[in-house]
Amino acid sequence: MLALLIGLVLFLGVHSLGMVAHGWRNSMVERLGRGPWMGLYALVSLVGFILIVWGFGQARMAPTWVWVPPVWTRHMAALLTLPAFILLVAAYLPGSHIKSRVGHSMLLGTKIWALAHLLSNGTLHEIILFGSFLAWSVALFIVLRKRDRANAIHYPVVGLSRDIAVIVVGVGAWAAFALWLHRVLIGVHPFFG
Repeated sequence: MLALLIGLVLFLGVHSLGMVAHGWRNSMVERLGRGPWMGLYALVSLVGFILIVWGFGQARMAPTWVWVPPVWTRHMAALLTLPAFILLVAAYLPGSHIKSRVGHSMLLGTKIWALAHLLSNGTLHEIILFGSFLAWSVALFIVLRKRDRANAIHYPVVGLSRDIAVIVVGVGAWAAFALWLHRVLIGVHPFFG
């Protein structure tokens, strides 16, 4: 469990610098240069991610059950992640009405993903993992939306074709993950587990 906790602190910590230490982060970028800063950022993120995966895997071997969720919550979580995938694609395929309306669609997608998994998982390590991501994404979403409003930032719309592309790619990615990759990578089949 310690590796999971350290991983979460590193991964979410480095991804929170813009929220809690915006000025310090900007001064470090100026001091080190954009390339070296991004390299350091990526390295800390990668180490944190590896520790999260490793720590989560270790905790799965001897789980501490807090509650036992009903089977239907797995199916609900699988369906809730559909909009999460669409929102994730909207973050990387800008120009959609979705991105324009939401602003930070990856964070909204992360909130939905984390909430869905909190509802369908009942072990301590799962609650810590998904609860941490939910708290982080809620806080960062609020900060970034306030910053957008204060700086009058708007996300442009290319057109309806971009929305269609976001939805098609999002649904396709969700189907591949829900029906195949989740079982291969995580060991749990969302619909048949």
